[in-house]
This record gives sequence, structure tokens and C-alpha cells, in this order.
Amino acid sequence: MTSKLPVPPFLSHDATIGRLDWPGAVNALREGHHLPVAEIKDVFLGPPTGTMMSRSAYIEGLGYGAKTFTVLDANAARGIPTVQGAMLVFDKDTGSVQAVVDSALVTEFKTAADSVLGASLLARPDSRHLLIVGAGTVATSLVKAYAAALPGIERISVWSRRPEQAQQLVARFSDRGIDVAAVPDLQAALGEADIVSSATMARQPVIPGAWVRPGTHVDLIGAFKADMREADDALMSKAAVFVDSRVTALHIGELIAPIASGAITANSVLGDLYDLVRPDARRRRSDDDITLFKNGGGAHLDLMIASWIAQVMAG
Repeated sequence: MTSKLPVPPFLSHDATIGRLDWPGAVNALREGHHLPVAEIKDVFLGPPTGTMMSRSAYIEGLGYGAKTFTVLDANAARGIPTVQGAMLVFDKDTGSVQAVVDSALVTEFKTAADSVLGASLLARPDSRHLLIVGAGTVATSLVKAYAAALPGIERISVWSRRPEQAQQLVARFSDRGIDVAAVPDLQAALGEADIVSSATMARQPVIPGAWVRPGTHVDLIGAFKADMREADDALMSKAAVFVDSRVTALHIGELIAPIASGAITANSVLGDLYDLVRPDARRRRSDDDITLFKNGGGAHLDLMIASWIAQVMAG
């Protein structure tokens, strides 16, 4: 007779969010990169306007994970989310399903924690002023994550091509004790910021190297396809460039375009998070260095975060 395994819980966004914290998410990624390098695989099916993506990972010592989600552009007109899906977390020893996690919850914590971990390793320790470029959903998570996980941050500025969008984002934090303000002039804001975190859908650079002052840490999130980028060649060529994952980031326009133009080479990437978490890592060399971190994502990061979420909810 075969014994029945318990039905794994579905961890929804609304039922779970209150028990999670940003320092915990950042630490989950930090600890995950001390484990053996992950095996990852992505599968894309369907037309561009209705795509299903499956992103899978295996990490020795942590387990298996598969995040499957659909992206349907037409859903916006229907009044429902354009991205919907779930992530399965499997036990490292038995292969049994431990949890089914809302993919939006995993992505929210993975994306912002990825960038904050990069900043904690590369930004100047005395960084006080964060500039967020873009004012969408990811920008909201960035305000929360940076404020909670980098306690040195005292001031957060938000710039958007649509000023009203930046003002709406700022208004959501008016009663949370976080110093957040919308700024109208991107060039002036870049000239003052210690950390710049960009989360736009830009296909042409929005952050010129000429506007970024020495000592700045630049965190690039938005570009995720070959035809997207947020930094120009001048910034890429003068920055010390790092990525979260060489496997995923080198296929994004942020790196493809400057490599194609000759501004940098693939060898210009000095390390990824597996390198950066090591005590002997090559990081920032001086207070005048411009460091640049490309947040490209990856199924292994989803697995690290989803496993952490499942552990928090089980405990």
C-alpha cells in the first residue's frame, strides 16, 4: 500500500505578505549563493502577445523549483493581471512538493532583494541618498526593500517620465516614516545620488554616463530582453560592471548592445553574486569607483526566495 503525501499549501500573496520581511529575503539570496552553483533552464511557449514561461532550477542542498506563468497583454483591457502563475518548491531529498507559491509574490521579493544584495556588496558604505528611476510596481518594492534592508539610506528620490506617476508612488509612503520625494530633473538627481536603482521599460538608454558622478552605485533592473537597455555605452565603459548571474544577464540588451559596439567585452563583467558573496571578492576598489550591477533575474533566485517563503510559513 502506498502512503499518501500531504497536499502542499498554496501560499497566496495576500495571506503571506504580512509574515515576510526584506532583510530576510536579502539574506536568503546571500545564503543561497554560498551553495553550489545552480542548474537552470527556461522554456518559452506561445505567441509574443500570449506567452507561457517556465523557469526551473536545481540547487544542491536546497532543492528543486519551477515557476510557470503566463503573460497576456490583452488582460489589461479585461481588468485582470497580465502576469499570472505559481511556483512549485520540491524537497531536496524526497522530491515531494513542499509548497505552491504565488509567482507574483516570489517575483516581488526576488527582484528587489536581488538589487539590494548587490548594493550592499558594491555601494559605498556611507551611501545615504537613493534615486529610483521609474515609478511602477517594481519601484514601490524598491522603496520598501532599500529602506528596510539598507538602514544607512536616509533619503529616497523618485523620478519618472510621467511626473504624476512618481507623485502617486510617493503619496503611498506619506505615513510610513520614509523620506521619499518625487524629483523633476533626472540629471540633477543623478548628480546627487549615492545609489541609483533603475526599473523602467526603456529600449533606449535613460541613464547617461556623463550624468553619473564618481562613487555612485548604479543598479539596473528594467531590461530583460535583447532589445532593452537603461545605461548608455559611456556609463558601461567607465563603470566596474557586475551582474547577478552571468548565465542570464549576458543575454540582455544591457550587455549585448555595448559588447556589440565595442564599448565593453564579455570580460568586462568582473563577477556575479556567486563571486561577490565570497570574503575575497573583487568589489569596489575606491570611493570614486562607479559600480554597476545588472539585475537579470533567473530561476535559481526564484528558488532561493520561494524556499525561504515556504520555510517562513511552515515555521
